[in-house]
Amino acid sequence: MDWFSAENVVAIGTAVLGVGASIVLLWYERRVPRRRHLGYRVQVDMPIRARAGTVATGRVTPGGLGLLDGLGDDGDGRTPQGSALSLVLLRVENDGAEFLDSSHYTGHELHGLTAEFTGRRVRGLDVTQRPGSEHLATHFTPGAGLAWSGGTLKIPRVPLGRGEYYKLLVLLDGGTPGDPVTVHGGLLEGRVTPNRALSPDDTPPLLSRWAWVIISALTAFVCVLATLILLPDERLPIGCATGHLTLTGSTAFAPAVQGAARAYEKECPGAEVEVVAAGSGEGIETLTERGLAAEGRFPSVIAFSDGPAIDAPPRLRRRPVALTAFTLVVNAKLPRRDLSTSRIREIFLGTVTNWRALGGPDLPITVVSRTSGSGTRATFEHTLLHKGEGEPAVTAPDCRTRTSPRVALLRCERPSTDALLRTVAATPGAIGYAERRTDTLPREVRALTIGGTAPTARTPDYPFTAVEYAYTYGTPPETSPAAGFLDYLTRGPGTNAILRQRQLPCVEPESGGRCGAPAR
Repeated sequence: MDWFSAENVVAIGTAVLGVGASIVLLWYERRVPRRRHLGYRVQVDMPIRARAGTVATGRVTPGGLGLLDGLGDDGDGRTPQGSALSLVLLRVENDGAEFLDSSHYTGHELHGLTAEFTGRRVRGLDVTQRPGSEHLATHFTPGAGLAWSGGTLKIPRVPLGRGEYYKLLVLLDGGTPGDPVTVHGGLLEGRVTPNRALSPDDTPPLLSRWAWVIISALTAFVCVLATLILLPDERLPIGCATGHLTLTGSTAFAPAVQGAARAYEKECPGAEVEVVAAGSGEGIETLTERGLAAEGRFPSVIAFSDGPAIDAPPRLRRRPVALTAFTLVVNAKLPRRDLSTSRIREIFLGTVTNWRALGGPDLPITVVSRTSGSGTRATFEHTLLHKGEGEPAVTAPDCRTRTSPRVALLRCERPSTDALLRTVAATPGAIGYAERRTDTLPREVRALTIGGTAPTARTPDYPFTAVEYAYTYGTPPETSPAAGFLDYLTRGPGTNAILRQRQLPCVEPESGGRCGAPAR
């Protein structure tokens, strides 16, 4: 698949890590014990009017407003002329992630918290709480530490569950509404601080502020990665480099090279790739000549060879690119569809010269081979002749007339695959060899199996295969067109052009190590 690249694998892995980190953070926020926290805030601070001469009882009336039954000063039970009265609604809540017990409060006093109303005096107190939490008011008794004096209110050690709260409605005189209100106290492994102002009776936030920041950042990161993966990739492909490059050598590998070169030019603006398929041997010679003429500079040439180049100069470096399968071809009028390796050797070495000896018609065998220097010919001799000897000499240059009547074998040579196929198609009794091509063979030509095995590079048992090598004159610079195209061809989108020609890129697992390691 085109998207299955190293970059995308890294992106997907990062996205998975981001999602996993968010899940772990959420679990930690909600399940792992953290520092205890009590938050407080003033929800109401307003002035009130009182009836002159009334008395303040100073009692606690859970769920009601008993403190307003009477108002006055501490001495004579009357409200002094000009006395300013105000009401403060103070909310105290458990903002932590665990239950807060009375033993979690610190300090040596009986009470747990102290509220300071700067510039005002506490005159009375009432307690309110949400439905279902009426039990909290039972803790507000003098025996539990409830008391006030001047502007100081002592609050008992009230146990609170996660998210639980109570509200203190405090009657004050003196000062001005809006004067500072602070709450002091200590918690074991915790703290008491003001919290953010919310609308009345809102529940505590699901996650802390920092948790939301981290989760938001991770989510944004994952979305960006997903966008990079799913949207069309407008970036230059792997190995993209500009400049002129010449590709030469193997005619068997030429269709794949031409397909990759056209795709490379299209995807890499500024790249110009010239393909000259002249045969493996001639390609190596061209590369060597251009390298020697470059006088220390790297020649922008890559030569492809069917199998290792013979007597390659020491300066040349090679890289395995693909596996190519070759096939035996015969004139379609022959009924033959399979040959064993032993019969192939007999035919091409001249031991058998008539199809009648192989159970066919009484027809001379015409052997059509490739010229010396051809990588296809070198592969054929190496894989199927097995004796370390080359093919016999040409006995019929025109593939029809023997140079001598005393020569039994009728043999000719052709410089390219296309020329060989045309000759086999036009010559009754002809046999030759060529690479396994994706395009349809001429109707007059039939491909043979060898020992019952069809010609394919994916079958390890098929004997007539070769490694396609890419040769350069020395190691190409990383930013050169040669290095860029080789990366594109061997591990980038260029491998698709190889697959379309029924050849097998060496990066494919099916190659099974048959490509070997890069040499020299």
